[in-house]
Amino acid sequence: MGVHPFRTELRRALRTKSIDSIVAEAAAGAEGPALRRVLGPLHLVALGVGAVIGTGIFATIGTASAGDASRPGAGPALTLSFVLTAVVCSFTALCYAEFAAMVPVAGSAYTYAYATLGELVAWIIGWDLLLEYAIGNTAVAISWAGYADALLRGLGLELPRWLVTDYRTALRTPEVLAGAPHVLGVPVVVNVLAVGIVALVTVLLVWGVQETARAGTAMVALKLAVLAFFVFACWRSVRTSNWHPFAPNGFAGVGAGAAVIFFAYIGFDAVSTCAEECKDPGRDVPIGILGSLAVCTLVYVVVAAVFSGLVPYAALVKLDPARRAEALAVAMEYVAMPPWAVGVVAFGSVVAQTAVLLVFQLGQARILMAMARDGLLPPVFARVHPSFRTPHVSTILTGVLVAVVSAFASIDEMVDLTNVGTLFAFVLVCIGIVVLRYREPGRRRPFRVPFGAWAIPALGLGSCLLLVAYLPPASWLRFVGWLAVGLVVYASYGRRHSRLRG
Repeated sequence: MGVHPFRTELRRALRTKSIDSIVAEAAAGAEGPALRRVLGPLHLVALGVGAVIGTGIFATIGTASAGDASRPGAGPALTLSFVLTAVVCSFTALCYAEFAAMVPVAGSAYTYAYATLGELVAWIIGWDLLLEYAIGNTAVAISWAGYADALLRGLGLELPRWLVTDYRTALRTPEVLAGAPHVLGVPVVVNVLAVGIVALVTVLLVWGVQETARAGTAMVALKLAVLAFFVFACWRSVRTSNWHPFAPNGFAGVGAGAAVIFFAYIGFDAVSTCAEECKDPGRDVPIGILGSLAVCTLVYVVVAAVFSGLVPYAALVKLDPARRAEALAVAMEYVAMPPWAVGVVAFGSVVAQTAVLLVFQLGQARILMAMARDGLLPPVFARVHPSFRTPHVSTILTGVLVAVVSAFASIDEMVDLTNVGTLFAFVLVCIGIVVLRYREPGRRRPFRVPFGAWAIPALGLGSCLLLVAYLPPASWLRFVGWLAVGLVVYASYGRRHSRLRG
């Protein structure tokens, strides 16, 4: 007797939502006015590049090249690691492009899963995307604060260490704890720079998506200029002898490097969260996703080639983790570039990571809005500001979450956890393409993944699982714990308030 109710509940949890109803509800505006359709393909490419080029290239390139205690480094074969990761992402990017053109609403992979794999899977992937956008943004905010602190110190402004250090790092740094004020015997340690940048980004996002896109475009132009400066300023200092041995740890090092720098590619899928604000989503979103991925790959390979030609692998492996996180600056110092040139690159890192914060928080707010429209989250998350026409409540709540976590958390666990969550989302998107091709073969697809229903999604699925194999097991344990918490939230609220169950 107990089996039948379970099967009934499972069937309800796996019910899908028709694409027509998803699009109709978005057009109607479930909570207030609809979002404003003002973005074109260039805006989307700029947003994609803004989301991708940031913490990854400035902070993870050192670890990817030198390795750490849990994985080997790629060495000069770092360029191959970037290409490998780009290939993995391109398979998934094609799947995202087909979905986004066919389902031009906010919600990204969450919405696609709802249309293909059912409500429970959609909830899991929506909860999972919190790792990519919100938790991933805490890593970006922490890294931003580190570079900003270094830049301020270079300008002669020395902030107290307890105001620029997260609590977990401070616990391993006795001098920071000793210098911090105490309240009831508890040391006060807060990363105020991380909190401050998140607050500033949140205000801009509430103000308007067009203003956000303009600011993002300006920052993208500036950080591309800084990376170009790094390449041209350091090109004469490249020593081809530093490229030998090319792959000191073989393919194991290349694969481990690709898994690390996967964080450098996270963000191209954020373009799909803006589909509801595009003038022509069927054309613009695929251009934005694939165009931004192509631009970023070209930039990454060139920067990696120059970087690996500046510092020999033997010197990189001797650096402590903190110095590896400032790899480009370290490389310039190694070849005795003038301090002002190193400062230019540090400033570029601050700008680059600001753009990443901007796009990630933009994407997270729209995913929360889509989940609230479906009743899986409280309706307050779906509210759209009557004047600014942005999901202001979701934006503000996302900003508060990111600010609080980045004030106290360390960056180490955040990167690996974000990578696992994002790869899991990519796997489900690849599966969803195959399901929908067979379920609704006649549906209009403004953009279609080439080579049939199986080839590209299967390659995307397999390559994502390959990268997962190179991530530390501890990150998987944290990911399983995160999903368990999400299932509790779904059972206690989402399942009862789902509009699909009516």
